[in-house]
Amino acid sequence: MSLVFEFGIILAVCLAGELLHALLPLPVPASIYGLCLLLLLLLTGVVKEKHIARAAGFLLSIMSLLFVPAAAGILSVWDEAKRLLLPLAVAIVPVTIGVMAATGLSVQVVQRRGRKGK
Repeated sequence: MSLVFEFGIILAVCLAGELLHALLPLPVPASIYGLCLLLLLLLTGVVKEKHIARAAGFLLSIMSLLFVPAAAGILSVWDEAKRLLLPLAVAIVPVTIGVMAATGLSVQVVQRRGRKGK
């Protein structure tokens, strides 16, 4: 399958996410709608992994480059953002630790259930 067609599929899913965001009165970003839609399409087999594999691989390989505009935006407001570092750290650190702990416990529970089933 051509790379242009693969990108077309991904762009069509992104467009559908944008349309869902515009139509539904929920506080959900369009990118989340698009990701959920793509997951649904992959799980149902409407879109096969091979239909988007090369384009998705390319996008993953340049992902760090895609964050450059966001980093530049933060640098442009750095003087104002400096005063928010402590409150952000106080909020982010405990939440990150909590998410890591919950993920670890969830994995352990799933692994235990898998062993009991065998």
